[in-house]
Amino acid sequence: MHSDQPLIHVEVVYALPNMQRVLKLAVVADTPIQEIIEQSGILAMYPDIDLKKNKVGIYSRNVKLDGTAREGDRIEIYRPLVADPREIRRKRAEQAKLEADKNK
Repeated sequence: MHSDQPLIHVEVVYALPNMQRVLKLAVVADTPIQEIIEQSGILAMYPDIDLKKNKVGIYSRNVKLDGTAREGDRIEIYRPLVADPREIRRKRAEQAKLEADKNK
């Protein structure tokens, strides 16, 4: 890290089903997203994160690992979807209909 380059403050976030892990760090302004994630230490904490598979975004917008962050950015690592959200909603609606029919 060169002292003549400005530092920016960012967060690296990984959401689990029951909690969210937020790591705050200061990095040199032009550090690539992948490097920021590696510097945060989150990959050691959660070995299931695979940057080749997990999508990454800043404030819910997908970004490339070679992109850069700006002051205050929240770098989010997304877990792969286990099921299609439309499929889950359809099953819930079916279940609700069955419950309603049963209670008639």
